[in-house]
Amino acid sequence: MSEPLPPLTKVDSAVQGLSSSPPNDQIKKGHQRKSSSHPDVMNINELEEKGLTLELAPETQKTGWKINQSPNGIEDPAILKLPLTKPMVKKVDLHFKLGKEVTARNMRGVTIKDALDAIHKAYKKRADDELDTPYLAGFEWDKEESWTQLIVHLQTQPTATTFGSTSGGGKKKKGKKDA
Repeated sequence: MSEPLPPLTKVDSAVQGLSSSPPNDQIKKGHQRKSSSHPDVMNINELEEKGLTLELAPETQKTGWKINQSPNGIEDPAILKLPLTKPMVKKVDLHFKLGKEVTARNMRGVTIKDALDAIHKAYKKRADDELDTPYLAGFEWDKEESWTQLIVHLQTQPTATTFGSTSGGGKKKKGKKDA
């Protein structure tokens, strides 16, 4: 027959009946980076709780931007750096009248460029003739409908000249050669 095993000399949580997790004072607290989020930037859900209203940048109405072309071609690139809303928010849903919805995100506050990039990503593969209203007219915040989203308004003609002409300009299509 076998001899009984000697008692364990090391502390073994299974034998000693201790919990497997260390005591709370020994747990290291996680470190959240402060550089990635600014104190002035809010979560859009907090706006409703605090009863704050959003103010939208009026510059979005003057872009003349075509939603299937890169926002980098806008005539006045300085407006791309402006915050989309005041107070600034980390993310905002952009809702189109036909039901499509995209989200613009930036931990330092959503800028006009962030919103245009989100829209462009959704529409960049669309041909001009597929879009009935291809130009951005601006954004609207309707707190009665939803605190957390902006309504995107589109129009058939640009409000400003974007790429040097109202025809759109931009890159030439691949495969076609000039004669």
